[in-house]
Amino acid sequence: MREDLDQIRGWLRQPDIEAWWGPASATRAEVQMAMQSPSALCRVIEAGGVAVGYCHAIDATLWGDDLPDDLEPGTWDLDLFIASAEHRGQGVGLRALELLKAEVFSTTLATAVCVFASIRNEAAVRAYEKAGFRWQRIWNDSAVGPSWFMVARRPVSGSER
Repeated sequence: MREDLDQIRGWLRQPDIEAWWGPASATRAEVQMAMQSPSALCRVIEAGGVAVGYCHAIDATLWGDDLPDDLEPGTWDLDLFIASAEHRGQGVGLRALELLKAEVFSTTLATAVCVFASIRNEAAVRAYEKAGFRWQRIWNDSAVGPSWFMVARRPVSGSER
């Protein structure tokens, strides 16, 4: 786990990751908090056996009060990045997002999952749309500025219809 954390911290210092996720100091604290939470799901993303990025999912209310008023209770926040430039645009992030979302819904009682994507990161927004996230509105994220607040609701099973 220590090796992973060192690698993640290095990735967080990349200028393009900072532009999407926010200042490295704030995101390091976010990753550290997620890794220390017994209920968070933290994963290193691999492609072809090589570590290329990071993702985590955590109950959004654990982030504190700086959240949209219309964030429904039981919503989990998903965050991810692909640090390897050569793996971006190859579907790696989309696949990681789909797997993380499915894991949240299969292992927790989450009613929905959400993301906050910088309005400057159109590629990420398109991947979130492909993964079933829908735009709610623009949210002024204190770390990265204007961001799309996007939500994907828990799929309805056949027995709940």
